[in-house]
Amino acid sequence: MSMPLPGNPPRRKKSKPVRVKHVPVRTCVACREPGAKRGLTRIVRTPEGAVLIDPTGKANGRGAYLCDKPGCWDRAVTTPLLARSLNVDLTQETRDYIKEFAAGHSSPEESHQAGADSKELA
Repeated sequence: MSMPLPGNPPRRKKSKPVRVKHVPVRTCVACREPGAKRGLTRIVRTPEGAVLIDPTGKANGRGAYLCDKPGCWDRAVTTPLLARSLNVDLTQETRDYIKEFAAGHSSPEESHQAGADSKELA
């Protein structure tokens, strides 16, 4: 190990730059506004063809995201936007289930806690 020469300060290790954490961005199918994935609610069509609300965002299948605005939820249910995004025909029962979820949906934290309440619909 070499000693620093007199008059020269000891070398310091270079500090690593702080890494910025990657935040996944998704787009609401109704209003087309981008937002953080955790701030949006995912609706998924499973490989079996069932449509369900996926508060964890990890279920297998084709997903579509909706923001927390009530108008987006109404528009997704009353227009073919959601059906087109999921490549499936939504039954009236499925539309009613999504409307019911939207009525009780007030914040992203509550939707993530409601993961056990997910109900499969065809």
